[in-house]
Amino acid sequence: MSNFTLADLEKIVAARAGAPADESWTAKLVCRGQKKAAQKLGEEAVEAALAAVDGDRDELTAEAADLLYHLMVVLKIAEVPLSDVMAELESRTGRSGLEEKAGREKT
Repeated sequence: MSNFTLADLEKIVAARAGAPADESWTAKLVCRGQKKAAQKLGEEAVEAALAAVDGDRDELTAEAADLLYHLMVVLKIAEVPLSDVMAELESRTGRSGLEEKAGREKT
């Protein structure tokens, strides 16, 4: 079993973001800006969803990895640390998802 974490991925993305754009896909995405990075995130989310609907476990695994990577790039560009996302998730653990969603709905 792997000990690789999202925090490890966050560190790799941060390190590669500073590389020359012609040497790193991460740096190229960062240089192209948030719009392009977010577009790639959306594409990967759709591909992961389609793999889930198709019941293709291997493809879903690969697309989920792509999705998490592109999410880390989008967060990096936005300067949102993974710790902030994890803190938000932690704050939601004390209530059900239905309660949390209801609390976000506008009247």
